[in-house]
Amino acid sequence: MAARKKARRTTHRSSSGKKLYAVRDRKGRFKDIQQYSRAHRMDLQRTSKSEAAAAGKKKPKKTAKRVAKKATAARKSVRRSARKTVRAVRKSIRKVVRRARKAVRK
Repeated sequence: MAARKKARRTTHRSSSGKKLYAVRDRKGRFKDIQQYSRAHRMDLQRTSKSEAAAAGKKKPKKTAKRVAKKATAARKSVRRSARKTVRAVRKSIRKVVRRARKAVRK
């Protein structure tokens, strides 16, 4: 069997002037047309097999991100409740001071 041709992209321009990629299938027919900026961004995000093997890295698990998110949310709620208690204590101190001042005036 002969070696198959790799799927290629051809550049075009839209009516507004944006650069486009026309993605072709192996037979050369148009499969998809996408904006160059979006296609390029996706290309940069992807890591090739050789890059992944060279780095020897594993993809970070999503669960770690979720755990970190929950931890920060918990910290925020603790801070909020701490602020509320501090405010309540200050308010009660103010009340006591006011009453004491009133008593001294009389």
